[in-house]
Amino acid sequence: MGRDNQTGVTEFILLGLSGQSEQEKVLFGLFLWMYLVTLIGNLLIVLATNCDSHLQTPMYFFLAHLSCVDICFSSVTIPKMLVNHILGSKSVSYMECMTQIYFFIIFINMDGFLLSVMAYDDYTAICCPLHYTMIRRPKLCVLLVAASRVSTNLHALLHTLLMVQLTFCSNNAVYHFFCDPYPILKLSCSNTFINDLMVFTVGGLVFMTPFTCIIISYDYIFSNVLKLPSAHGIRKALSTCRSHLTVVSLFYGAILGVYMHPSSSYSV
Repeated sequence: MGRDNQTGVTEFILLGLSGQSEQEKVLFGLFLWMYLVTLIGNLLIVLATNCDSHLQTPMYFFLAHLSCVDICFSSVTIPKMLVNHILGSKSVSYMECMTQIYFFIIFINMDGFLLSVMAYDDYTAICCPLHYTMIRRPKLCVLLVAASRVSTNLHALLHTLLMVQLTFCSNNAVYHFFCDPYPILKLSCSNTFINDLMVFTVGGLVFMTPFTCIIISYDYIFSNVLKLPSAHGIRKALSTCRSHLTVVSLFYGAILGVYMHPSSSYSV
């Protein structure tokens, strides 16, 4: 392994699910069930949007891509955890961990970007319905998805390249159930100033830009909806974005719940 002579750590020990065997079995079953539901549900969405001609709209185009990203996002972390449980192992190799970090950053950021694009799609449909077809041209939809892929890959590559420059000494215990970049970063025995700076600047920008776009889009949506003359019109407009708002709340709520609490415990 190319990095073995530069770092004392060749593997990390994931202790996020450490506990009594009965508790681990329950958590194993829970994660397996969640993964299968995520996999099957999102595959059905992708198939439906590709097979039904009535669903060939910008919103469903973005929804299909979001479903693909959710499948990949879940597949980055959960299968390895399940395999480790079956094998009775808690270890993950250095290279596996860095690879997991790279794809984790890509897909979590892709989720945010696609949700922001879908929020703007809701804004266009509700506030500019007469211009919706002109604004949401197929080429523009493809361009938005391509731009989100390029930007998230560049961010993930930058973060991972900085991560592999760090030295890891004897401490390789990660109190998480996958290779989350932040707990891994804390294990380094070298100077992490550049990494921390990148997390708070570039990472913050990548996180806040989609979130801000979502807030602005819904601010315009609610401002326009409240001007509608009938309660029926208000309900119809809000029903258009209800499911998207639910997904946004769950996504950003989970991120804030994990990363805004004291960092001493990531274990389940």
